[in-house]
Amino acid sequence: MRARAFEDWSNTPEGKKSNMEVNIHQTLEGTHALYNFGVEVYNWIQRLAPRLHHIYWNFLERMKLLGAAKRIFGRQNFIDALQAYKPDVVISTHPHLNHGFFEIARQTLGDDKVVCITYCGELFGGYGFSRQWVNPDSDLFIGAVDETAEAANTFGMDESKSWTGGFLLKPPFYNERLTEQERVKFITEELDMDPDKFILVLGTGANGANNHLDKLEFIYSQGIRPQVVALCARNNLVYDAINIWDRKHPSMRVKPLRYYDRMNILLQAASAVVARPGTGLTSEAIYLGCPIISNGIGGLMPQEIITIRFCMKHNLGCSIRRAGELPVIIKRWMDDPEELKQIRANLRKVRPQHTPLNILEKVIELHNQKNGR
Repeated sequence: MRARAFEDWSNTPEGKKSNMEVNIHQTLEGTHALYNFGVEVYNWIQRLAPRLHHIYWNFLERMKLLGAAKRIFGRQNFIDALQAYKPDVVISTHPHLNHGFFEIARQTLGDDKVVCITYCGELFGGYGFSRQWVNPDSDLFIGAVDETAEAANTFGMDESKSWTGGFLLKPPFYNERLTEQERVKFITEELDMDPDKFILVLGTGANGANNHLDKLEFIYSQGIRPQVVALCARNNLVYDAINIWDRKHPSMRVKPLRYYDRMNILLQAASAVVARPGTGLTSEAIYLGCPIISNGIGGLMPQEIITIRFCMKHNLGCSIRRAGELPVIIKRWMDDPEELKQIRANLRKVRPQHTPLNILEKVIELHNQKNGR
């Protein structure tokens, strides 16, 4: 997601002024079948058994399988990619690419010729913040928020090489905010909803895994009637099931959406969003000022724990561990708009000031410094 956002920004009119060519290389998947299998295991755990990730995460933290070039299987594949691209800058957006793969890049391209940078989108330190994010020998560590940079410093990153760069989101998130007229038009024409009533967005991952129906049943059973937008990604079974549920419960407006690429609009129209506490949708909601209900149903993965810690520290919403907790929060917010107003004020306070254009500028500045320009 962040690599794609960086590429998109390089292709904007402002980004093109930097004359930067960006290539994305899926390093883990493209280096060895074992690492591709590891990615699949992670995706399976995320979808079906989040609590199991504590075992997997702690195993990877202790073993440091990718901590040195000599430990990396299939490293010639990565070397071949480097020789094909011949990059001046290598940017990692993944915790396990900052040590052994940086070492290979320097060996292949020359330590004095390549700049190695980490962009970390995590929001807090402590248990759940992987030490693999931090390589004190890298040229720069970019953290999404101040807490990210502070966490990196605890693992030995020199403060002079740590920088808070803000969220690396796609360009539409930085468009002008919706006017009230535009918000009303979107809600009435595209969502077919009432702009004066509470709108709850039920978020999902890219694979569509969710527990939307459980949430809807609990909300309905408590006599609460918010308007609901249910994101289904590419999961057609869930999309069809929610359509059926909506027809059977005409007193509660529920609109399922397949893969949706206008989150920058939807989150501005919503009263609140329920989302797994990953950094992707959470960062989008923070930037656009949408109150967050962190969905911990089924257990939390380590990196989700630190996202919730950030949200709780700054009072950006609430968290739930069971679907039955959701109606209580929704009713409270529907009955007390002042609480939502305060949460929105808190969201504005933590919204990063830097944009991805500032990150592009920082990368170019560092490259020029290393090359004596």
